[in-house]
Amino acid sequence: MNQHPKGCLYVVATPIGNSDDLSARAIRTMAEADLIACEDTRRTGKMLAEIGVRTPTISYFEHNEDRRTPEIVAKLIAGAKVALVTDAGTPAISDPGFRLVRTALEAGVPVASVPGPSAAIAALSIAGLPTDRFTFEGFLPPRDSARRKMLESLRAEPRTMIFYEAARRLAATLDEMAEVFGPSRIAAVVREITKTYEETVRASLAELANRYRATPALGEITIVVEGAPDLAKSATDAPPVTIDALREVGLSLKQASAVIALLTGRPRREIYQEAVKLGADDESSSDN
Repeated sequence: MNQHPKGCLYVVATPIGNSDDLSARAIRTMAEADLIACEDTRRTGKMLAEIGVRTPTISYFEHNEDRRTPEIVAKLIAGAKVALVTDAGTPAISDPGFRLVRTALEAGVPVASVPGPSAAIAALSIAGLPTDRFTFEGFLPPRDSARRKMLESLRAEPRTMIFYEAARRLAATLDEMAEVFGPSRIAAVVREITKTYEETVRASLAELANRYRATPALGEITIVVEGAPDLAKSATDAPPVTIDALREVGLSLKQASAVIALLTGRPRREIYQEAVKLGADDESSSDN
């Protein structure tokens, strides 16, 4: 921690289930900090006792962020080293922390990351879906209309999508995703990641909805959903449409030439004349 001799805010990731995932750097950072800001002082206190860290803690959660943020930033400006942790995973990722980080930066206080577990990234890495581009959506809105509107806005999203969801709402959410995204869209439900009963189920949204409607899930849930198909790429990858193929399904040479012209942007007459030169015939006597 000596790279920041003055006050510094350390954003420290903690385990999302398996206590062995707590890094040596995270332990050292919390031990050397002047204060640990945590979502639940009792839960964090238990973790600190297990690793022998005696740093004082202060509560910092969703409902006291506005009040606590200026108080903690004042300590940082005065030279304190503060470690920010949440109940599990990386602070500020669907957890408290964003306001404190932003305010500290605006006050000129250094902010350093002590990276580690993140349920979103862990689930993405084992979902078997594209990882080159993805979007993290966190928890969907709890209200029906707002949730539907959010899903509708993501209907054409081409990137892999990551969501958090409560186990009690899983089946209903998968049902709604199947309605909006299509029942055949592939997704993975990652449950209790890094814990004893970790489970990953990969199937279509319709199949997943049926599964979890019949057998309700328990534990922490991350849903990873395949992005929308790239229609332009699909069209490019498709076999080329030819005059012969169009004639086989009953189009006249003139009609087939018009279709090819629309697809390629070439003049219809030019396409028609080329086909005639190659031996094609038409029942119509004129190209006019």
